[in-house]
Formats: sequence, C-alpha cells, structure tokens
Amino acid sequence: MTNTIKVEADSRGIVQLRLNRREKRNALSAEMIADLTAFASMANERRDWRAIILSGEGAAFCAGGDLDWMRQQMAADRATRITEARKLAHMLGALNSLPQPLIGAIHGSAFGGGVGMACICDLVLATPDTLFGLTETRLGLIPATVGPYVVARMGEGSARRVFMSGKRFAAPEAVELGLVSRVVGDGTLMAEAIAEAELYLATAPGAVASAKALVRALSGSVDSGKIEESIIALADTWEQDEAREGVAAFFEKRKPRWDRLT
Repeated sequence: MTNTIKVEADSRGIVQLRLNRREKRNALSAEMIADLTAFASMANERRDWRAIILSGEGAAFCAGGDLDWMRQQMAADRATRITEARKLAHMLGALNSLPQPLIGAIHGSAFGGGVGMACICDLVLATPDTLFGLTETRLGLIPATVGPYVVARMGEGSARRVFMSGKRFAAPEAVELGLVSRVVGDGTLMAEAIAEAELYLATAPGAVASAKALVRALSGSVDSGKIEESIIALADTWEQDEAREGVAAFFEKRKPRWDRLT
C-alpha cells in the first residue's frame, strides 16, 4: 500500500487495487500516477496474480485530474507540460497492457481521467447512479491523453456523442456507449466484480495474458503514434487562451466567458 492506492491480494491471486484519495474523490495527482505506474510494473512480474479489480475508496471512483496538478500545469512551461502528460499517458498504457484481466468496479462518479481509467479495463461494472463525463471542454481543455483509450473502447461514433460536449451521463447510457459492460446493484458491486474475477481461476494465466495481448494487437486501436499525438495535443491546448480562461473561471467559481447557459 502507498499513500494513494491500496493493494490487497487474496490467496487465490485475486487482487484488489483501490484508488485511495477519498478526500479528493480519488483525483489523479502526480503521486497517484507514479504509484499506479509502479503497481503496473510490479503486476507484470506477478504470475501468481490471476485477476485485478480496480475500484475507488470513498464516495467516487475518480474525479479526474487533481486541482493542484492543474494549477501547476497552468504555471509550467511547455516542456514540463509534455513531461507530465507523458507520465499520465505512460500510466494508462501500463495498466492497459497488464497481463492480468483488469475489472473495473465503478461507483459514484468517473470524470475526465476517471473515464480513461474505466476505458483501460477489460470489463467494467457500474452501479445504477454512477455518473460519467468527459468534462474537459468546459474548462477549455480536451480529453487528450485518455482519448486513444476512449475511442478504442467506444468506437468513433459513440465517442463523438460525449467526447466534446462535456455532458454527464449515467450508467445505462454508458452501457449503450460501450463504456460499461453491466449495471449492477449498489450493494452487489464488489461481489459481482469478484465473481467475474473468479472466472479466471479456471484459466491458464499464460494463455489469458497471450489472449489479451492478441486482442490489443488485432484491434490496432492504440499505438505509440496516437499516444504521442495525444500528449502534444494536450500541451498545445494548455497554451490556448481558452484553457487559461476556463481554469481561472473554475478556481474563481465563476462561469467562463463562453458559457451561455442560464
């Protein structure tokens, strides 16, 4: 266990990976990104781990980017922004390519980077009242580093429905979009996730890892070129006036100049 994540493995090899910044609604800080990257490196060496369940402590799965991290990005130069974006992209890529199946157990809300975390799971369960949203455009930003995984998960047509609008959508629509696999009851989320993980106890772990790698190779959806393009796109967006205005408005608790909603 670290400051930002909890890791528990049972005797059968079912691992629970919990985001553990409950006071921040599990927002992705630089420390959490580093801890998740380190976890992925460790998981790659654990042949006794048969399946991993990803969830969040507290009231929400993941609120997206950490506010302090956002402030730092506004003050940083371009090279620093690219470096930080690359760390996030590397973390998502490392979890996406785990040899073990990754099962998401999503509750409360998943916004921005939280949607990206859901998209790298092999199967996603969510409670009926869970809210999702790629809300970056409300801040003058774009869902860049999560973008390759969102499009890979939903397909271009479904992604276009929610990628730019900043809308929040509930679990049933997330199923329709291909983001969520099944909606389960509030009180049964973890039990259902464990039941899904238990299916892999009867499978050969090496074959599962090879099959998962083959699915990624056959789809060709996410490659290094697309990941690098998403990193540069995010750095470019941070330099625009809209980003400065949107982030400033957020911290000042006012509407940005483009908001025409009454």
